[in-house]
Amino acid sequence: MLQGEYDHTLDAKGRIVVPSKVREELGDHFVISKGFEHCLYIFPKESWDKFVGKMEALPGSSAKVRKVQRHFIGGSKECEPDKQGRFSIPANLREYASITKDVVLVGLADRLEVWDQSMWKEYCDEDESIEEVAEELLF
Repeated sequence: MLQGEYDHTLDAKGRIVVPSKVREELGDHFVISKGFEHCLYIFPKESWDKFVGKMEALPGSSAKVRKVQRHFIGGSKECEPDKQGRFSIPANLREYASITKDVVLVGLADRLEVWDQSMWKEYCDEDESIEEVAEELLF
């Protein structure tokens, strides 16, 4: 299970080092894609296959379904870390997430989110409290 919060820095080539504990969970091949709220998602291959399977089960005749598929599947890339545990975040995905240097990796059970550090702080500082959200969801 992917969990925790990790601060990292991209190198000059747009690469990031995945923490060894996280790397074990991701495996040798994983997928990075656009996410919601202008962050990126990193899925272990098995989780990605389940995620895509849900989208494939939806009617392709729906413009909304195609839009969601284009966002997640069209903007995705398979990755494998090098021997030092680094992988490149493609330029188009860095641009989508406004990632320039400092990032935060956030583990959410079946995936990681990759946030530009300042955007993560901004998201965490939003007005709506976690208590309000949990109550609304009947958590």
